[in-house]
Amino acid sequence: MRSSLRGQVDPFIVMDVMAAAAQAEAAGRHIIHMEVGQPGTPAPTGARRALAAALEQPLGYTVALGLPALRQGIADLYRRWYGVDLDPARVVVTPGSSGAFILAFSALFDAGDRVAMGFPGYPSYRQILRAMSLTPVGIPTRAEDRYQPRPEDLPEAEGLILASPGNPSGTVLTVPELAALTEAARARGMAVISDEIYHGLSYGDRCHSALEVTDEVVVVNSFSKYFSMTGWRVGWMVVPPDMVRTVERLAQNLFICPPHASQVAALAALDCIPEAEANRAVYAENRRLMLEGLPRAGFDRIAPPEGAFYIYADVSHLTEDSVSFAAEILEKAGVAVTPGLDFDPDRGARTLRFSYARATADIAEGLARLTAFMAAR
Repeated sequence: MRSSLRGQVDPFIVMDVMAAAAQAEAAGRHIIHMEVGQPGTPAPTGARRALAAALEQPLGYTVALGLPALRQGIADLYRRWYGVDLDPARVVVTPGSSGAFILAFSALFDAGDRVAMGFPGYPSYRQILRAMSLTPVGIPTRAEDRYQPRPEDLPEAEGLILASPGNPSGTVLTVPELAALTEAARARGMAVISDEIYHGLSYGDRCHSALEVTDEVVVVNSFSKYFSMTGWRVGWMVVPPDMVRTVERLAQNLFICPPHASQVAALAALDCIPEAEANRAVYAENRRLMLEGLPRAGFDRIAPPEGAFYIYADVSHLTEDSVSFAAEILEKAGVAVTPGLDFDPDRGARTLRFSYARATADIAEGLARLTAFMAAR
């Protein structure tokens, strides 16, 4: 059967690493997972209870933009977290953040348009864009800039994706940096999409939303990370008022609506902040262990993360082939890590991403294994 050119996207390498790790586990090995950005904790207790209570009622289609109570709850979150007075009519509940990106790209860009993003960056930006006949444009970033783009480096393009905290770097944009980048994009006629799905997971100053500096931005967030709801596939986006109807029509036709069951759970999760904060405290301890243990093991070229649960390491002094190096670490140390090629197709052969999203005992064991592996190498 004929296949489209736009369907020939690159694989999501971390998923391949997960598959190799699962195969090793099926063979009886104990693998420490530092490859995937997935919390090791379940959805908040209140979310699970709310869904259980709702299961006796019909869970059918909701309105395309999401349950009104959930949209209001998300708007209230912006008031508490950022001091932003947000009209809930601008909130769109989506099937995970991936659904939000599909809606945003569909609403903002035409086939052939160029959309810029920092490299290293989340790989699915590039692949979703390609699948939609759009052209991703990488902005090479530097460790001294905390792997975030500079306003003067923005290329000619129709769009710009910002990510704070970044994946894979975990670095955070300040309010002045957000203002400078969004203003530079506006001057170039670029639409801005701000990926904020790791908000809530910061270890110093709080994360700042692009909505604190401009309303002319599409903000994407999710219940996956801070609320530990990856498999529930429920996210949201905030759009400018004049985009609401466009996005609504797209959502009606592309998705009908987000999963009703997940929306019920997500609404209850908004009241489970103490549980989410307890999880963040675990990540903070994991981060401390990683920042101490990775350099001791020999992975010392890192930009310390300010948010999320990742560390991005330059391993150019150890390898020129991060895919093979990650496979060697999995085979010999029993630790799954992600090759940097997922995040930077140009320089990622010399980098690795380490996730510290799992239990602290797993992180400690993984660091011990990595230290032993590097000592024997």
